[in-house]
Amino acid sequence: MNAGRKVSGGKYHANRKSRLYERKTQERHAVLGETKKKHVRARGGVYRSTILRTNLANVLDGKKMQQAEIKNVAETPQNKFLARQNRLMKGALIETSLGKARITNRPTREGMINAVLIK
Repeated sequence: MNAGRKVSGGKYHANRKSRLYERKTQERHAVLGETKKKHVRARGGVYRSTILRTNLANVLDGKKMQQAEIKNVAETPQNKFLARQNRLMKGALIETSLGKARITNRPTREGMINAVLIK
């Protein structure tokens, strides 16, 4: 039989609609470009900062943290096609003004990019 139908052919009806907190939110992607942030309201009235575009990263070099300019996304472990789109995500290898670095946080959740310099 068709999905959502009884053996007799009658329909199954949902007992309620989905609640606002059960619905999915818009998926956000951080890409390379001039910095643009967005503040999103979360549950409980909390506002979270999410980053949509940026060209700056906080890079850890040994024990010293410096802000560096991102030149290019070299590689993404999740999918090689995401590197072509210059997507900034956790684990991605980026080319900065200080050298090659790996992103260690989730930029769309935290509103900034933290990275560790690769020797």
